[in-house]
Amino acid sequence: MSQLNSMMSSGSLPPSANKRSISRRIVFIVILVCLGGLIWGGFSVLRGSTTTSDYVGAGTAEVVVVVERGDSLRVIAEKLRTADVVMSVESFLAAVNADERASSIGPGKYIMHDQMSGALALALMLDPTSRELNQMVLPEGLTLDETVAIASKATGLAKANFKDALKAPGELDLPTYAEDRPEGFLFPATYDLSGDETAADVLRVLINRFAQTSADVGLESRAAAVGRTPYEVLTIASLLQAEGLPNDFAKVARVIYNRLDADMPLQLDSTVSYALGINDILLNAEQLSTESPYNTYLNAGLPPTPINSPGEAAIDAALAPASGKWLYFVTVDPQAGITKFTKSYDKFLQLKAQFQANLAKSTSE
Repeated sequence: MSQLNSMMSSGSLPPSANKRSISRRIVFIVILVCLGGLIWGGFSVLRGSTTTSDYVGAGTAEVVVVVERGDSLRVIAEKLRTADVVMSVESFLAAVNADERASSIGPGKYIMHDQMSGALALALMLDPTSRELNQMVLPEGLTLDETVAIASKATGLAKANFKDALKAPGELDLPTYAEDRPEGFLFPATYDLSGDETAADVLRVLINRFAQTSADVGLESRAAAVGRTPYEVLTIASLLQAEGLPNDFAKVARVIYNRLDADMPLQLDSTVSYALGINDILLNAEQLSTESPYNTYLNAGLPPTPINSPGEAAIDAALAPASGKWLYFVTVDPQAGITKFTKSYDKFLQLKAQFQANLAKSTSE
């Protein structure tokens, strides 16, 4: 009792069992909160791992997606997501990574569906029926005006749009040695169009394709070996394309080089036809007297520019002419594709007579 009284008088009390209990409860609650947080976090992760970022099924309503030239697969995935074709970029890229054919997706308009799974979206893009194919086919030997006419028809753009673009050649990615002269650089090939190109876009695609082929054949690096500039070689290639058959390109190239080396006029009807804006291979005396820098009967040397867009075979032949002393060539039988070569003028006259006889025979039949 006295001890209790002394403790009370001093103001100190023994530790309370209730106070210890409260502390334990607080610690227990903190542990529960932390544990709850861990459980909820784990549940959230688990839920995130099971919640899909991909649609299920092949979708319903049609959606048009335009793939432009040069679009990467990720850019395509983003376009699909923006159009709600796929739920996420990742769902499409996952399908892409599992299918090596995905790299073959080219430019164009694709008829897709909304809310497709990534795998089915890829499968549909790889299906040719989903693509609105818009191709432009440019054969070898087209003049600039002929190329514009075909490009206009293929794209639905007016010829005037292309002509306006050609008035600003500095914006078309022409090589520096072209000196803003586009004739000859609109490379002949088959092109897939995406459908959203401008006229300038189309022209740049053709010129960039020329640059690729030029690099492949080594036009700039090999031109010096034949004693000509790259531009002169391209001009010669255009003459081969207009005058010869592919099997004879290298021999026709030799005739041209031999005549140039001998300071002889080339006397090619194709250059006069270019000046006249026609495609005739037989010209009369009046036509052959046309005053034009492209008239190789009246002017020595090469014409001022290429007269068409030559293909790779003609460019390569202009860089690697055959060996020979020929100064003349005549396609004696155009239907059979037979061309003969000679260094003799008298022999040339005989070959010319043979050509005329074959021509008369073919027209009478």
